[in-house]
Amino acid sequence: MRDGPAPKSVLARGAALLRACGESEGALSLAELALRTGLPKPSAHRLIGELVRLGLVERTPEGLYRIGLALFVLGQSAPSARELRDAALPYLGDLHEETHENVHLAVPDGSDTLFLEKITGRRATPIVSRAGGRLPAHCTATGKVFLAHDPRPPHLTLPRLTPRTLVLPGQLARDLAATRARGYGVNLEEAEVGVSAVAAAVYDRGRGPRPVAAISVTGGTRRLDVDRIGARVCAAARALTRTLSA
Repeated sequence: MRDGPAPKSVLARGAALLRACGESEGALSLAELALRTGLPKPSAHRLIGELVRLGLVERTPEGLYRIGLALFVLGQSAPSARELRDAALPYLGDLHEETHENVHLAVPDGSDTLFLEKITGRRATPIVSRAGGRLPAHCTATGKVFLAHDPRPPHLTLPRLTPRTLVLPGQLARDLAATRARGYGVNLEEAEVGVSAVAAAVYDRGRGPRPVAAISVTGGTRRLDVDRIGARVCAAARALTRTLSA
């Protein structure tokens, strides 16, 4: 269920419905949309119908709702995200060829990490993440990179996703200090059981001292060599930083 009061303006309500559709792994029913947004069911029904007519949401034959092609095309046209993704793709591809694991490009989004791109393959460990998806920052390697270098970190509720998720502020503070000291963030089965990740910060020197993105490699805990992968991820992040700062 959605935290906080339901949005009041028509624009905010429409945006809440779009976000609910975008954050879901699958299509949602009208009841699920109303629950996730806090909107009354009649209001959700009226607004989602308008979004369908605009092509921003599509209705499946089963009567469920998901993001429409028009919104996908619109999102792909966002200049900052497109330019960052285009610049990063060669480095993400190289990392995938070296590791044969899942490679992500992520950006900070409040208390979450948002995955702009994901490169995977048949030999990579199956994981839940997807391009356009998000996870809480405190339990992801990319998110820890953002939190570790944010002088004004967002308020975090620290939900537990697995038995190894860091849910105590003191634990997280120590982990973020270790992230700064070693130069990369590590997630050890904190977002998904059996899956770990390593991430490093990407900067654009023209946009200030905080990371604009992070690159990560995610795979099965048993076969992910954190130190070795950490060195490779850091090298890729530095190369992308040089490209963005040129």
